[in-house]
Amino acid sequence: MTSGSFTVTIDAKPETVWPWVADLDKHVDWSPKPYKIEWLEGEPNAVGSRFHSAGVIPGDKHHENEGQITENQPMTRFAFRSSDPQGEYAHTYTLAPNGEGTDLTHRVEFVKMHGLAAVLLPPIFALSGKPQARKRMDDLKRKIEGST
Repeated sequence: MTSGSFTVTIDAKPETVWPWVADLDKHVDWSPKPYKIEWLEGEPNAVGSRFHSAGVIPGDKHHENEGQITENQPMTRFAFRSSDPQGEYAHTYTLAPNGEGTDLTHRVEFVKMHGLAAVLLPPIFALSGKPQARKRMDDLKRKIEGST
């Protein structure tokens, strides 16, 4: 299974970081590429809620998928799974206090890939996905630290 973990230390308490991570509507504010989300069912960001999202991935400037919130433990952990015709994905954000700041880790797992995506994903993720994920985390760090 292809996966990656990306950690940044943010100069802000978990209480400040949490709303940026645990509100998918707010992810639009720190995505380096166009991204939008629409809630399909349930209370937004609550466990079991379903959503439709559209964004940019390598080779697809209007990539769509559907997902569901799987975990919402305030101030510590937020997770969701999404799927599209190419496969299933799991995203987990974990917050840990670090002195006056917060260590934020985003883990993405490509749980089950299908067809050509299963073959192409490992090198594409290594060359493009990982650098983009690091940039996204750095962008989030700058946004949060700039708002405090």
